[in-house]
Amino acid sequence: HPSVNMISILSLPLPELSKKLRDGSLPPEHVFYAYVGKALQIATETNCVTEYLQESETQLRKAKLPGKLGLLYGVPVSIKDSIDCQGHDSTLGFIKNLSKPAAEDSVVVQVLRRQGAIPFVKTNIPQSLISYDCKNLIFGQTFNPLLYTRSPGGSSGGEGALVGGGGSILGFGTDVGGSLRFPAAFCGICALKPTGNRLSKKGIASGVLGQKAVVAAVGPMAKDVESLALCMRALLCEDMFSLDSTVPPLPFNEEVYSSTQPLRIGYYETDFFTMPSPAMRRAVRETKQLLEDAGHTLVPFELMNVDYMFFNFCVRGMFADGGTTLLKKFKGELEKSSIGLFFWLAKLPNWLKTVLSWIAKPFVPRFSDIVRSTRANTVEEVWSLHHEIEDFCHQFIAQWKKLNLDVMLCPMLGPALGIGYPGKLSVAVTYTMLYNALDFPVGVVPVTMVTDEDEEELKGYQGYFRDWWDRTLAKVSFSRQRGSGGLPVAVQCVALPWQEELCLRFMKEVETL
Repeated sequence: HPSVNMISILSLPLPELSKKLRDGSLPPEHVFYAYVGKALQIATETNCVTEYLQESETQLRKAKLPGKLGLLYGVPVSIKDSIDCQGHDSTLGFIKNLSKPAAEDSVVVQVLRRQGAIPFVKTNIPQSLISYDCKNLIFGQTFNPLLYTRSPGGSSGGEGALVGGGGSILGFGTDVGGSLRFPAAFCGICALKPTGNRLSKKGIASGVLGQKAVVAAVGPMAKDVESLALCMRALLCEDMFSLDSTVPPLPFNEEVYSSTQPLRIGYYETDFFTMPSPAMRRAVRETKQLLEDAGHTLVPFELMNVDYMFFNFCVRGMFADGGTTLLKKFKGELEKSSIGLFFWLAKLPNWLKTVLSWIAKPFVPRFSDIVRSTRANTVEEVWSLHHEIEDFCHQFIAQWKKLNLDVMLCPMLGPALGIGYPGKLSVAVTYTMLYNALDFPVGVVPVTMVTDEDEEELKGYQGYFRDWWDRTLAKVSFSRQRGSGGLPVAVQCVALPWQEELCLRFMKEVETL
């Protein structure tokens, strides 16, 4: 259409775009086709889109009917493969899930439609979702839009690439160990992982169904924090609370989000498990300094027992059945490499895991811990695990309250790892997965870029365990980065459960500074 200025449409931030759509100064068709065109380009470059939702065009025609306009009227949105859209597959990268279209929209998609948004594409994921890379046999590998030799992160990797590349203005993913946060950090955008039940998970497929130790969440990804806030405003409405009555009816709290009170902010630079890259450490330090200069109070927070949390809560929680559920999913599939080591371990009998763990302990303690954590548990052991996680959460909150904190500033793994490396570095998820075990809301904001000095400093990187994983991190992910100069590095912003608005307010502050 000759009179449509695609570039000016694509450069509008979401709050402005939605305002123009609602007041009628921008026709929905123009916006829709501008984004379809851009998404096509980014999909060609990064292989991030799995399916075009043809019915979006019908919805577009109907959108013009007079009626109350939703907050996201006319906004094209992208949806992760695992989130049900009526008439489309949610494959999770498994061949056995092909040609099994969803009978109805997930609640989140229903609410988006009622708010006037137009879901127009579904995006790529890693097989099984239990990975922070983005590759499967059906759709292939997705590439990072900023540097094609890098992973876009995962498991919401297609979303990260599409939103990061500018082909979608608002995307939706899920997160059970960092699956919203890795792609956002690797692709240089923002994301919010809410408390597990703040947004409805009805109609969303997960990697391990029925697993309660590590809490999954669904959340938005966008270029800036204001867009995430607008999205939460739109979703936290009567429609969602009535479509899924297990979601607490808490509308968006404007007062908390728009407050300008100085904050008391806890922070740490490392979790003493995965040694941060120089750029990660610098990202936290510089952000801390800027926040202090802006009048906020920063308080060091001492993280305790991250290794215990990771092996005993996260790994053991996900594999409490010894990996049986996961093995079933992979039955008959041609490829099983997406979860590498875990797939191999799941096949071993308990006695062998015990022996292997014992033999490996003096030589590779972390490997020994992982093997031990994938043993099948009795019901009694699972209950005791759940109880332990509750205790851990209460202790963490007690430490938080003792310091009288509002929010917390934490490192985020980065910059983007090379393609194929996340699968070899499952242990590096500790920075993110902690907050799934605790079920706290947490967002990611890009704050800096990798510099030549960061690259220089990497030469001394050894890690805390100096084992195979640390060597791999030093060798490939952080340092084979000749040319990673300029890649984004993010921080995590954390709040207490159900405090999404405070989390967003803190993210906004970090973004502004």
